[in-house]
Amino acid sequence: MSHLLWFFALVYVVEGLGQIGGLVSQPLTYFLKQVHGWTPLQITAYLTLFNIPWIIKPLYGLVSDFVPLFGYRRKSYLLLANVSAVGGFFLVSQLTKPDELVFALMLTAYAMAISSTLCGAVLVENGQRLQESGTFVNQQWLWYNVAAMAAAILGGQLVQRLAPTAALHSAAAIVACAPLLVIFGTVFLIPEKRVPINIEGMRHTLGGLSEAFRRRHLWIIAAFIFLYYFSPGLSTPLYFIMTDNLKFSQAYIGILAALAAAGWVVGAYLYRQYLKKLTLKRLLNWSIAIGTLASLAFLFLWNEPAAAIISFCSGFAAMVATVATLTLAADYCPRRAEGFAFAVLMSIINLATALADNLGSYLFTHVFHGKLAPLVILSAAFTAFAFVLVPLLHLGDKRQGDPVAAGVIAPPPPDTR
Repeated sequence: MSHLLWFFALVYVVEGLGQIGGLVSQPLTYFLKQVHGWTPLQITAYLTLFNIPWIIKPLYGLVSDFVPLFGYRRKSYLLLANVSAVGGFFLVSQLTKPDELVFALMLTAYAMAISSTLCGAVLVENGQRLQESGTFVNQQWLWYNVAAMAAAILGGQLVQRLAPTAALHSAAAIVACAPLLVIFGTVFLIPEKRVPINIEGMRHTLGGLSEAFRRRHLWIIAAFIFLYYFSPGLSTPLYFIMTDNLKFSQAYIGILAALAAAGWVVGAYLYRQYLKKLTLKRLLNWSIAIGTLASLAFLFLWNEPAAAIISFCSGFAAMVATVATLTLAADYCPRRAEGFAFAVLMSIINLATALADNLGSYLFTHVFHGKLAPLVILSAAFTAFAFVLVPLLHLGDKRQGDPVAAGVIAPPPPDTR
C-alpha cells in the first residue's frame, strides 16, 4: 500500500509539471498571444491538438492489457513513455515556431497520456483489490496539485521576468528533468510480475470485455461523465480578461493558478477527513452543488483579492468533482481489462473537456463579444444540469471504492488437460 501511494505521488507530480496545462501552460499561452498575436479561439484550438493523445487513451490501455512488453504489462511501457517525455521537452526548449513546436509538444502529450493510462491501470487493479480506489484517486490528485502549485508560481515568474520565447524554453528545460521521477518509481515501487503473452486468455478477456461494454449501466455512466464535464470552458477567456481588462501581472496570474491548486490540495485533505465516508451518490451531488456555486463566483471577478478567493474555491470544487467522477469510473471497470476500460472513461472526460473549452472560447469571442458574465452563467447552468442525471446511475447506498460485481470479468476456467 505504501509503495503504491508513493508511486501515484511521483507519477502525478510529473503529470502536474509535465502536462500541457503544467509548467509550460502560461509561458506557451503568453508566447502565442504576445509573439504571434493569436486570439482566445486560436490559442484554444491549438491547445486542443494536444488533447488528441488523451482522447485515444483506450488504445494504450488495450495494448498494455493484452500485449506485455519485455514480460511486463505496465512497467516497460511506463519506462518507454517517460524516456520519450524527456526527449520531447528537450526539443521544445530548442524550437520557436508554432508549427515546429506542434511535433515536440505532441510527443510530450503522448508520453504523458501513456504514462497516465498505465498509472490508471495500476490504480484500478490495486484499488479494486484493496477496495481503496477513492484513496488512490485522492492521492494522485493531491500530489498533482502540489506540483501544479509550484508550476503555476514558477511559470508566472518566468513569464514576468523573461522574454516570451525565453520563458517557454526555460519552462520546457526544467520539465525535461521531471520524468526521471517516474522512471525511478516504475523500477522500484510497482508490484508487478513478469507475464507471458497468453492468446487463450486474451480471447477470453476480449469476449468478457465485449460483454461488459454491452451492459446498459456502463454506457449510462459514460454518458453521465461526458455531460458532467461538458460545460463551456472559462480557462482561456479568463486569461484574456485578467490580462487585458483587469491588467493583472503575469506573475499574479501564476499565483492565481497556484491558489486554485491549493484549493485542490485542501479538497484532498478534507476528502480524507470527511468526504471519504459519504456514499458515492451523495459525493456526486455535493460535487455538483459546489461546482455550480464555484462557477457562479466568477461573476464577482473584479479585482485581485476577489480573483484569489474565487480561484481557491474553483480549485476546491474541481478536486471534489474529480474524486467523485474518477471513483465512479474506477469502481465500474471490469477486471483483467482495467487499463482499457478506465482509459475509455477518462477519454470521455478529456473529449468533453476539449469540446467544452473550444465552445467556451467560441462563445466568448463570437457570441458574447468578449463579455464574461453570460459565459459564466451558461457554464454554471450546464454544471447544475448534472443533478438531473445522478438518479439515472441507480447508485443507491453504494460506498466509494466498492467494485461493482456486474462489471467484473470472471477469470478463465482452469486448464485441466
